[in-house]
Amino acid sequence: MGETVILLELKKRYFIRLSYKGSNFHGWQIQPNASTVQEEVNKALSTVLNQAINVVGCGRTDTGVHASDFMAHFEVEESFEFDCEKLAFKLNRFLPYDIAINEIFRVKADAHTRFDAIARTYVYRITKRKNPFRKESHWQIQHVLDVAKMNDAAKILFEYIDFTSFSKLHTDVKTNNCKISKAEWLETADELVFTIKADRFLRNMVRAIVGTLVEVGRGKMDLAGFRKVIESKNRSNAGSSVPGHGLFLVKIEYPDDLRAEDV
Repeated sequence: MGETVILLELKKRYFIRLSYKGSNFHGWQIQPNASTVQEEVNKALSTVLNQAINVVGCGRTDTGVHASDFMAHFEVEESFEFDCEKLAFKLNRFLPYDIAINEIFRVKADAHTRFDAIARTYVYRITKRKNPFRKESHWQIQHVLDVAKMNDAAKILFEYIDFTSFSKLHTDVKTNNCKISKAEWLETADELVFTIKADRFLRNMVRAIVGTLVEVGRGKMDLAGFRKVIESKNRSNAGSSVPGHGLFLVKIEYPDDLRAEDV
């Protein structure tokens, strides 16, 4: 009997760099009966390319969370051709105004927006006074905060790698270890901005860290207490998660060799 030969057509993979305002979405990832960024991008790509496309994101963002630098990838058959700049232009005309495609480029066949990321940077914004133009981008807080003490507590994060205390419970990750390389508060006359960078983040991690640091700033927790929260590896010991609308994913970094060599 002769052997049956199945020919599988090779795929080409592309990265999409996009930005979105999360106010009108229930986060990135598709979910039933809710509007999500992934759903909108899938719909736009499938329509413009006239084939079923499912994008894979570099991670999840929760309801209301924004991203000025988010990456996703998708695949098409090797024989399918299109111009990346023209595709980005068409997608931007199709997508709602709160989602913008910034760049599309071909990458190696095994490049992955989530697993190949080497660093992510988030920013959390707090406004000290009522400002109608910051309603969807800042958390308004009335309390006077000791920013110097909050920065002292933030430095303690560099001493640890297990951040179970700041992770959403019952997630499917294999490890709660992360390496934080930057964590600092900057204060202006009417705004507080927290920037944090790490190789990876756990679900809800940044919002839980900010909430706990705010407790330090309000004098409800001292530096020793902050350290104990981390060492306890117990989410219930940390502060409450701050609202999602003040959180932005602002930068995601990859190795330099992910782009396809033949383009």
